[in-house]
Amino acid sequence: MPKPPPLTPLNLALQGGGSHGALTWGVLDALLEDGKWCLDGISGTSAGAMNAMAVAHGFAQAALQHTDAQDAHAAGCAQARKTLARFWEGVGTLGSLMWGVPTGNANPWAAVMAQWFSPYQTNPLGINPLRSLLEREIDFSAIAAVQKGKGKAPLSAMPKVFVCATNVRTGRGEIFSGSRLSADAVMASACLPLVFKAVEIKGDYYWDGGYSGNPALYPLIYQTNACDILLVQINPIEHTDLPDTAAEIMDRINEVTFNASLLGELRAIDFVRRLLAQGKLDPGRYKSVRMHRIDGGAALHGYGPDTKMRADIVQLTTLFARGRDAARQWMSDHRADVGVQSTLHLGENRS
Repeated sequence: MPKPPPLTPLNLALQGGGSHGALTWGVLDALLEDGKWCLDGISGTSAGAMNAMAVAHGFAQAALQHTDAQDAHAAGCAQARKTLARFWEGVGTLGSLMWGVPTGNANPWAAVMAQWFSPYQTNPLGINPLRSLLEREIDFSAIAAVQKGKGKAPLSAMPKVFVCATNVRTGRGEIFSGSRLSADAVMASACLPLVFKAVEIKGDYYWDGGYSGNPALYPLIYQTNACDILLVQINPIEHTDLPDTAAEIMDRINEVTFNASLLGELRAIDFVRRLLAQGKLDPGRYKSVRMHRIDGGAALHGYGPDTKMRADIVQLTTLFARGRDAARQWMSDHRADVGVQSTLHLGENRS
């Protein structure tokens, strides 16, 4: 029986964006269904972190059950798809990502209240059913066990996961990985400061990772072997229309803010690649990173800022289908480029 072709190494960088993360669910489902990618590392922020942990859970379960790397990979892909589906279907039953907090659709005074009342007043107990859903669907202890080499399959069968949150005290992004991965870390990565109380982890407090890395690329550069990074972007860099309402202006400010650190890292990657090409850096010390992107801008066209907090199952499954289509198109167009050349032109930030 002929051996199957080798898997293609690939890192994933998953942006946050509330319920728009269901688009990333669709992208991941298509990549996992394809089954030909060796996911070396996954960096995620906010909803991207939740998607990353769902994938890690699936591969951890497979690594605990299978000794053969090939079997563990196939089972991991299948179980990761099931975990993602269960998680997002659970989100759909909750209906909103601002539980206990009046949203714009439900209460026209929500924006006014946010100016005068903090989550320490409106939600002093820090109630967030999303945490219960996360803890129900993700076995963090199993992920930690496999990452410590306690699985039956080789450690390479398990992608490394990096979750970014913003340290309130220092203002810097902090990466949670390995034994530091926990429900607290993921909830910190998704903690919008005007909606939820800061998440405490060992005496430090954290807000949404989007302020400091949406997503963070540097862990994928320094802590994985794969040279190709696929960015799943759900916050557009470019916006053709001039925002002229208060809601549109605030949404665009958030997009610019949540993309700032990403753009900085992309420019740094481009700079290093150009120096390597010119022979000015030692290729033995610096990795030449090849960037790729699935841009959710077109698929999310028409979805206003309020839809990021709306999580009805119809919206989620629609975004899921669009994400699958986008991933299939990307694989059709660029599969042969992975391992060869970048398809995201960093100097212009256009694919």
